[in-house]
Amino acid sequence: MTLSLDWMIPLIPEEIVIIFALAALAVDFAIVRRMNPAVRWRVIGATACAGCVGAMIWIGRATNYGTSEMLALSPLTQFIKLALLGLALVVVVLSLDARFTRHTGEYYALLLLATAGLMLLISSENLLMIFIALEILSVPLYVLTAFDKTREASAEAALKYFLFGSVAAAFTLFGISLLYGMTGELGLGAIAAKLRTQPVEPVCYAALVMTLIGFAFKVAAAPFHFWAPDVYEGAPAPIACFVASASKVASFFVLAKIVIDGFGPIRGGAAWNDFRAGWMPVLAVLAVLSMAGGNIAALAQTSVKRLLAYSAIAHGGYALLAFFGNARQMLPALLFYVITYALTVLGALAVAGAVENSANGDRMAAWAGLGRRAPLLAVCMFIFMLSLAGIPPLAGFFGKFYLFTAAAAGQPHLGMLWLVIVAVGASAISLYYYLQVLKQIYAVPPPAGAMPLRASRAALFPIALLAALVIVFGCAPGWLLGRLSAVLNSSAF
Repeated sequence: MTLSLDWMIPLIPEEIVIIFALAALAVDFAIVRRMNPAVRWRVIGATACAGCVGAMIWIGRATNYGTSEMLALSPLTQFIKLALLGLALVVVVLSLDARFTRHTGEYYALLLLATAGLMLLISSENLLMIFIALEILSVPLYVLTAFDKTREASAEAALKYFLFGSVAAAFTLFGISLLYGMTGELGLGAIAAKLRTQPVEPVCYAALVMTLIGFAFKVAAAPFHFWAPDVYEGAPAPIACFVASASKVASFFVLAKIVIDGFGPIRGGAAWNDFRAGWMPVLAVLAVLSMAGGNIAALAQTSVKRLLAYSAIAHGGYALLAFFGNARQMLPALLFYVITYALTVLGALAVAGAVENSANGDRMAAWAGLGRRAPLLAVCMFIFMLSLAGIPPLAGFFGKFYLFTAAAAGQPHLGMLWLVIVAVGASAISLYYYLQVLKQIYAVPPPAGAMPLRASRAALFPIALLAALVIVFGCAPGWLLGRLSAVLNSSAF
């Protein structure tokens, strides 16, 4: 009897990341433990960077694709994995000058394990495998959120994140068990086939809602968003960047996979004149609550990180509009939006982290006169804020434009126009608080005796690169959209 290892081949990128996570621990304990802390962070950070780059090279060279009951490899999943690895690489670079913990090897190992969980989540075609991947992602993030032991806010954020995440995971697992009890299947395609051929029972809608609760938590959609402001504010800045960017891209992609491939037969309706039971009215309610609640709550914030957290809740609501578009427009609009949003919010939180480290806080007053004290950071934040507000010609404008267009045209007779109107109104509200940040940066003079704010090169380079990408994807959105359309056309999704 021979043992076949063919099942490991599709997981080689994840295995590379996990091997380098273990290597980061080994290098820390065996080589650099007694070195200067700055050297430790750079050496182990370089090891983590090598893991991300190695996985990206393997994915870029891969040509064998296939789908099984558990995992799917396609040009689309490989493209999303490359995007996630790129975001993780930026977070690793932003962490090179961090000094919030002495456990450097453990920090980078957990960050790489969370990245491996994201990659496994992207490939999963089975609800049980999706749940396992979610936990592989979530557990390291709970620990990483609490890594800054010098701040009580970090421990408080981790506790809230863990408690809310555990309850959401319980709901999701219960929903999966109900689905399995009704259909006898865990594969998304098999579940859809059973739902097409058998009557839809009321318990099926209960299973649908419970399953969606876990993903509503992951994307911080209201009313499952209460963990987000504390995590954005209390977690170490690089971890807040990771949660806001890479985790959200993967969560939206898997949510789309579940509702299209698994719950496709019970779409329902959310048009103004055609409300029917299914996942569409559930997502419509989540979208309205997120857009309205996130933007209104952001108006009252004095912490820029918490402002960005409530902004992220609202942007989660905008992203949900893509689910009401037709099949041809839905995925390109959703993926363009979440990828460009991830780049933007990653840059904004990185700037907020740099200001917090230099000014001992991220309150609005700490940003006063930033245009004079740190001109490059100020220009980058200017780009990020206007992109989040949806001002042309930046990437955020075209992301919202594609979303609103897809939602408005997705139903006959402009049935989802009511949701687009809500989104436009909510977006107009958001412009006020984004301009409040820019007012502090450029219109309010710096306090007397304020020194120039100096950020490290490890922070300035990725921030400037992210700002440049936001401009490029805004001025030439067709490049990313064309790539997304190409991988979608060559994939079975």
